Amino acid sequence: MTDTKPTVVILHDGTYPLAMLGINDIAHVRYATEDELPQALPGADVLFVWHFLSEAVAEAWPAATDLRWIHVASAGVDRLLFDELRHSGVVVTNSRGIFDRPMAEYVLATVLAFAKDLHTSIRLQDGKHWQHRETERIEGTAALVVGTGPIGRAIAAQLSAAGMSVSGAGRLARADDPDFGDVHASDDLHGVLGTFDYVILAAPLTEQTRGLIDATALARFKPTARLINVGRGSLVVQEDLVEALTAGRIAGAALDVFDIEPLPETSPLWDMSNVLISPHMSGDTIGWTEDLITLFTTNLRRYLHGNDPANVVDKQRGYVSGSEST
Repeated sequence: MTDTKPTVVILHDGTYPLAMLGINDIAHVRYATEDELPQALPGADVLFVWHFLSEAVAEAWPAATDLRWIHVASAGVDRLLFDELRHSGVVVTNSRGIFDRPMAEYVLATVLAFAKDLHTSIRLQDGKHWQHRETERIEGTAALVVGTGPIGRAIAAQLSAAGMSVSGAGRLARADDPDFGDVHASDDLHGVLGTFDYVILAAPLTEQTRGLIDATALARFKPTARLINVGRGSLVVQEDLVEALTAGRIAGAALDVFDIEPLPETSPLWDMSNVLISPHMSGDTIGWTEDLITLFTTNLRRYLHGNDPANVVDKQRGYVSGSEST
């Protein structure tokens, strides 16, 4: 009998969930760390990049002699894409859909934390200090979500349900969007930043979005505005953000992603009372790893039946076609 099982390489960081073993039922599986990847790739049909922070695929690329499809266990693919892959016939898919609602809930939580000054309450509680304060309402405040893909839309739904006025910023301007109402063109971003109380970054990292929020952009913010970044660290010029926060040109920032991760202990962001820091976890809720594996396994079954996989990434733009992000 002819063996029709594909060979799948799983790039991991030394550990992976037991649920991963279920892939063995439908494929020949090779598990590889970054160092082992060049030896594992020859003859493989599929690469599952479980270690989505890795950049090892580019170095191992010459060994990918038979590769037809790469799936990434993340929504962003900026760490994966390189010129040889972009110009190859290898299909790239991502894990769109897994993180939308959890990340939206994280954004709403940080908005509420700022408005209700919860971070200050925690600090005061640590010192057993009773200090009455007045807080803010979020109803009627204005939020701009930069990135109008599925994650951005989920964020818009959560903030709108909480009574906020939400607009979007995307690659193309348009009116009457079902989730955002008005969508501003990214090229016009500087002209509208000053009208929002919260600016939320949920865009993919591309050449067009790298350094999107720099000193010039931050100078356009309201001094009472907060920046929330759940996209990629490099969407923001971190040194410019530190300067703006120190000078009081913006009121605060909630940051889940950074240029360098983990954030170095020497970063001044750690010591700023108006900054909320989380370690790249806004989409990671209980059960998320199993969801990622289920998504890949479902896609692998489609592949086995000769169907196109879901969540195909436009390798030139850097995100899934049909879900405009910026």
